[in-house]
Amino acid sequence: MSENGTAKKDPYGFPEDLKSLQARLHQARAEYRALCRALPWPVSVEPLPGWPGTAHPHTGKVTGGREPSPGYTPEQAAEEQRLWDLVRELSVAVSTHPYWSELERGPELVKARMALKSHEDVTAAVTGVAEAA
Repeated sequence: MSENGTAKKDPYGFPEDLKSLQARLHQARAEYRALCRALPWPVSVEPLPGWPGTAHPHTGKVTGGREPSPGYTPEQAAEEQRLWDLVRELSVAVSTHPYWSELERGPELVKARMALKSHEDVTAAVTGVAEAA
């Protein structure tokens, strides 16, 4: 809806299935980011040793360093892989959707792709998911 309460006209006429795919992609990315923030070290699938920080020569304050990582549990690794596969699958489905072949290649196609990402139907479908992630 626009500020005056009337529905905005969709200049691109995105098909419903494409908008749905884009909304699912936004949701899957948000879930993936949330999972990754909860995992030990972002890329520590396997247990890794930590390292000590460095003491500042004048203040003695220790900065840097990292605690050892226990690595991912099998469940965490499986969920990370599942979500990453889903993000890839949805990304391919959105970017290869037949709708895009109807548009001429060039700046207008790029504008349309960007408009889909923030289309009100897409963002309305994922409201709250991104905030939770």
